[in-house]
Amino acid sequence: MIRLLIKTLPFNVRISQTKSILLTKLVILHLAKRKNMSQNHLTHIRPEILSMGAYHVPDASGLIKLDAMENPYTLPEDLKAQLAAQLAQVALNRYPAPSYTALKDALREYAHIPADKDIILGNGSDEVIAMLSQAISKPNETVTVLAPAPSFVMYKMSGLFNHLNVVEIALNADDFSLNVRAWTDAIAQYKPALVYLPFPNNPTGNLFDASAMRTLIEAAKDSIVVVDEAYQPFALHTWMDALNEFDNLLVMRTVSKLGLAGIRLGYMAGSPALISELDKVRPPYNVNVLTEATATFVLKHADVLAQQADSIRAERTRVCAALAQMSDVRVYETAANFVLVRLSEAYDADAVFAGIRERGVLIKNMSHAHALLHNCLRITISTPEENEAMLVALDGAIRE
Repeated sequence: MIRLLIKTLPFNVRISQTKSILLTKLVILHLAKRKNMSQNHLTHIRPEILSMGAYHVPDASGLIKLDAMENPYTLPEDLKAQLAAQLAQVALNRYPAPSYTALKDALREYAHIPADKDIILGNGSDEVIAMLSQAISKPNETVTVLAPAPSFVMYKMSGLFNHLNVVEIALNADDFSLNVRAWTDAIAQYKPALVYLPFPNNPTGNLFDASAMRTLIEAAKDSIVVVDEAYQPFALHTWMDALNEFDNLLVMRTVSKLGLAGIRLGYMAGSPALISELDKVRPPYNVNVLTEATATFVLKHADVLAQQADSIRAERTRVCAALAQMSDVRVYETAANFVLVRLSEAYDADAVFAGIRERGVLIKNMSHAHALLHNCLRITISTPEENEAMLVALDGAIRE
């Protein structure tokens, strides 16, 4: 019973200290009874960790997978062959070169990172976020992180893992825009060590107003400000040039949305002084040689990546127009490779989500992730064929 309860707890739910300690004791007692052995070693796990569930990735076997914002396109066959030949020459018996010079040079050229700024690499953006949290965490001090809500769950979870005080500032309910007054008040009150500003935001998909962003960056002049541009290939807007204006600004990106989600590579650019401090908590050799070789090769063919992004943006326009024609479906403006929709109260998002899945398509049910996402579904933009299958499945699920 207790194990079932633990499994059903959402990944981003935090339980009060009293309840989590009680739940910890119940879990340990349950496990000890079940296995007829001592489970005292589990008491060394922090109560808030024991009381939560692991990050859940649903099984997509046999389904059209539109739940994780992946690029549906692979490399052309000739580039696959060239890449395979290059990977065959990689020395798997050796550690990566610690400087990652070739990869950083390729990223600098691709992302137009200013020449006087430095780059730090991570095993996906998740690891970069973890580095930030580790670097600012201080024993016996309350260190605050500000982030919008709803937004990327790892801002909060990484803060929790590293004993940070994560304060989430609710977006405006009507259009998911930034509440500038609430943000400036929070900056003044908490004096945060770290501020996250996703651009575009996940899961809402919108680009925050540029003047509002600048206001917050200027207000947080004593904080580290991270602009998360994970979806930049589909937004065509960037704060990379602003690195020349703000020494406390960092721009974080990933190659996942480019079509390289499987190699796990995130990166962040900023002032050498700030990046060098963050580099102290980066695990050695954290980017493997196959990832390094793959990314370095593919980034030399940025024209292919640009064509794929163009196709996804064109499909985004078509899909959003088709969704807008459906009764009782609100389509939110998006600059990412996904779209957020809200069903009217005539429908239940859980039932519609299940109906879509039964028709062979997996999307993301966001309706329980945050109060502002009530009855919302998030849909990845894919190929024309997969998008059409999704539209048919959604229409069928709504009609039944």
